[in-house]
Amino acid sequence: MPKASQTTVVRQARLRRIPARIEYLGVGLAAVLMTVVLPCCNAFTPADNVFHLSDFSINLYGKYLSYAILAISVDLLWGYTGLLSLGQCLFFSLGGYAFGMHLMLMIGKLGQYHSALPDFMVFLGYPKLPLHWVPFRHFWFAAAAVIWVPGVVALVFGFLAFRSRIRGVYFSILTQALTYAACLMFFRNDFTFGGNNGLTDFKFVLGHDLRRPATQRGLYLCTGLLLLATYALCKWLTATKFGKVQRAIRDSENRVLFSGYATANFKLFVFVLSAIIASLAGALYVPQVGIINPSEMATDKSLEAVVWVAVGGRGTLIGPILGAISVNALKSWATRAYPDLWLIILGALFIFVVLFLPGGIVSIPARISAWRRHKPLLPPQSGMDPAPEPDPAKTSSPTLAP
Repeated sequence: MPKASQTTVVRQARLRRIPARIEYLGVGLAAVLMTVVLPCCNAFTPADNVFHLSDFSINLYGKYLSYAILAISVDLLWGYTGLLSLGQCLFFSLGGYAFGMHLMLMIGKLGQYHSALPDFMVFLGYPKLPLHWVPFRHFWFAAAAVIWVPGVVALVFGFLAFRSRIRGVYFSILTQALTYAACLMFFRNDFTFGGNNGLTDFKFVLGHDLRRPATQRGLYLCTGLLLLATYALCKWLTATKFGKVQRAIRDSENRVLFSGYATANFKLFVFVLSAIIASLAGALYVPQVGIINPSEMATDKSLEAVVWVAVGGRGTLIGPILGAISVNALKSWATRAYPDLWLIILGALFIFVVLFLPGGIVSIPARISAWRRHKPLLPPQSGMDPAPEPDPAKTSSPTLAP
């Protein structure tokens, strides 16, 4: 890497760096607000109270937290390892489908057709439940599938890609192609996953009615706790020797190879881990939103996740969380106020961050501090101020000897 480029990378890394004490304090306050204050405002305050949080809001915040977990998985690959994956929403959707299959079977005969089969199977004329659906009657199998299904897909794809030393933009294109191919498969009605309508009309999870506010509040708490656990795991991982090798691969993979490290194994582990994290987020996203369909794994969704990380600040763990929550809150407002302009707003936001704020939201305090340190104490004199008169003793010409 050229010396100028190394200097730029180091400078941006310093801008994104957050003091440990401030970071831990912020995470602690956010954890209390997220897991204690907001649920209490929803459960124990009357509807006419100024501090009351509606059921719709708690459900919406749970969706934001699921996206924040997805953003961490993108950042673990892109920000810390230098692998720009455009297929994280595939793993997010696989986790959603795995858990959604269990939720569909828990409907029983309460569906529109009053059949033991899911409604879409009755509509499409399935005579019986497909064999691969049968184990999903059990919660433990569905929970395990949320982990092993995306893990196996990421393991096979990552092994083939990293073994062939595919990197950079070629890796991004391959992950996008994988996502697009999977999306087309899930859109087919004969693929036994609901086609373009997907899986919906969920009613129960572990015997609890999903339409009850208490159930949605519990799902929100589970999502918040998963976000905290994901943050703690990634914080620990990136602080170990493994994390140092991970960042070295990001900065100069060839140097790491020449140092004797098998970079393909490191990248494969991170790729599988990030896939599982994204899948867990998708599994908690589905019962809160009430639907999962192939549009969730469309290529534009993965691009949005990249924008979240860029806006928040890649190479950090706080940045993706802030980016996912802030961008999706902006989307919720913009799609109501200016529904036709949302994509333009998102594109303009991404361009602004790339050109003027490459460190993301988390770099703003450091940029302000750096600007204040380099700010002159006294303002420069304006052109209207009179110039000081010259000192005759200093400006007089020396006397020449005859």
